[in-house]
Amino acid sequence: RWSVRQLYFACDERVPRLYDQGVAGFVAGTEDPALGYVSMVLLPPVSAEALAQRALDNAASLGLLGAAYSANAYAFSERYQNCNQWVAELLALAWGDLDAGEPDARRAAQHWLHDAGYAPTPLDASSLLLTIARPFVPWVHVDDHPDADRTARRYVVSMPASIEAFVRARLPDAQRIELCHADDRIVVHRGWDLVAEGCVARDGDRVIVLD
Repeated sequence: RWSVRQLYFACDERVPRLYDQGVAGFVAGTEDPALGYVSMVLLPPVSAEALAQRALDNAASLGLLGAAYSANAYAFSERYQNCNQWVAELLALAWGDLDAGEPDARRAAQHWLHDAGYAPTPLDASSLLLTIARPFVPWVHVDDHPDADRTARRYVVSMPASIEAFVRARLPDAQRIELCHADDRIVVHRGWDLVAEGCVARDGDRVIVLD
């Protein structure tokens, strides 16, 4: 049975945890059940095996779990962590052949990512609405970000797009597949560009009609 290992934030307990979930539940757990998108990156066998070994090693994967969660965690700080940052650090642990048992495993992973050319996603936080709302959202923080970024109201954060770009640059043989579902159809799109907005099939996409 296929499953997904992911980091999630338990809001009631205010702690991050790792959670193993079946693929069907993971895919169905989108915000809008009527319209959903899931992207997958298929790795070359050697890289995939190295990553799978570390991801399924409880000591290794839990060793990278940060103690405090922040949705906009700075990608090169150990103070907080978001779900995408955990994935990026897991990639570093696997592909950099790092020691998962060392107490500074997260720091070592971030150093490896930096040296390997990993480029997190810059997010514009200059919106007045976001600035006003931030104090009322307990899992959004700025104290881990560099002073220059805070002044510019910019967050540098690990996001799916930055992880996909890093994998694409490092592993040219990797392949990306994006699935979306809407109404009576599933659209399967292959390639590093995004599926059309609204889950509309383009030339080359596969359409699966749902009964």
